Amino acid sequence: MNQPLQHSIQAAVSVDVSTVSQPGAVQPSRLICLAEETPVAFRYGGFAHAVMMATPDDLHDFAFGFSRSEGIIEKPDDLRDVIIKEGTDGISLDISLSGQSLHRYLAGRRVRQLRGHTSCGLCGVEDLDDVQRPTDRVARMRPPAADAIVSALDALRARQPLSRLTRGAHASAWVTLEGELHTVREDVGRHNSLDKLIGALLRSDVPSDGFCLITSRCSFEMVQKTVMAGFSTLVSASMPTALAVRSARTAGLTLYSLSREGEPLQFT
Repeated sequence: MNQPLQHSIQAAVSVDVSTVSQPGAVQPSRLICLAEETPVAFRYGGFAHAVMMATPDDLHDFAFGFSRSEGIIEKPDDLRDVIIKEGTDGISLDISLSGQSLHRYLAGRRVRQLRGHTSCGLCGVEDLDDVQRPTDRVARMRPPAADAIVSALDALRARQPLSRLTRGAHASAWVTLEGELHTVREDVGRHNSLDKLIGALLRSDVPSDGFCLITSRCSFEMVQKTVMAGFSTLVSASMPTALAVRSARTAGLTLYSLSREGEPLQFT
């Protein structure tokens, strides 16, 4: 496995900006930091699969997590290698699969290229029949206590350097049942941050008892990715959609969100 590389494309950049306090009154310019957004191309066995707009860091985690949530791999050993190539137009992830996984991928591959925006959750879907993927039921585990959810959310801000710097990134975290943050990943795309978290957990030893915490809203595809990862509990900082709740119930996923008053609400 190739180790993570240092890229010339940074996760955040500084730009000049002027403050306009009132019409015609422009203050001197100053520097602020913005989150970077870069095309990241996924290639499997030499075949182009998807182009996602993402923050250009934690790319090995992104490769593993995206591959798992898309159903391309089932376990870490299914992905043999990731070669990261930086070009003038973006970054390519050349991913090598094991023999069985490659055969399964080629058998189900469509001859087309997917393009994913940072807000895209069903990128590349061509027909309504493609929306609902076969859903496994997740294993039932002990859910977190309300105080563990609240304490994890309170502590998460300190583990979001990109968000604090730019105010333009989402975070996904794995949290112990006691409310301690174990792993956190950020990205300008909420789906990407969840994929990066899934990949990070696949590549490391993680306590099985815990829950996934996301700072974004909980839509249908966020539930799908969580179920594909095998997580039993998902907590979102914003309200879920009705379809997300129905999907979570079908999969046996325990789903929480926060009320306007900051109280955990259990939907399933």
